[in-house]
Amino acid sequence: MFIHIGNDMSVRRSSVTAIINLETALPSRKDIADFMKLEDEQGRLQYVVDEIPKTLVITDDKTYVCSLSSQVLLKRLKSS
Repeated sequence: MFIHIGNDMSVRRSSVTAIINLETALPSRKDIADFMKLEDEQGRLQYVVDEIPKTLVITDDKTYVCSLSSQVLLKRLKSS
């Protein structure tokens, strides 16, 4: 089963390990910014945004920056 994370991108539901709300995490959490930088350096960070990034979706093999809210993504994850 797959969940849509924005811009014609879907990920396998079973591969999702975390969904992080960037709107609340980034301003105060340096470790999230450091994680994103490391993922980018290793070629595993992929932007799936047309707008302001709202959510980080971490899967087994990639990390996606999405413009959909974490609530929407969690709802899709639970309903799929």
